[in-house]
Amino acid sequence: MSFTQLNPPIPVTVLDKGKGYAVGIIDYGQEHNLIWVTALNDSGEIWCAPNPQVRMQGNWTMGRTGTPRGAVCGSSQAGPMAART
Repeated sequence: MSFTQLNPPIPVTVLDKGKGYAVGIIDYGQEHNLIWVTALNDSGEIWCAPNPQVRMQGNWTMGRTGTPRGAVCGSSQAGPMAART
């Protein structure tokens, strides 16, 4: 088993939970899905989501547009990396 901290966090969408930032990955080895440790934008909850439930967010410069089919996303655009006032 290994844990990898993601620095910087990666913006992802967890299906049926919403948008957030992946802050770490847990790898239990062969025959197991990677587990994405994700802080959700709207609720602030931390979820450990299996690999098939995690999608990259859209990125215009990389050619990824829109939200993946089946994804439920919150309306918040601000995440943990947003500027504070």
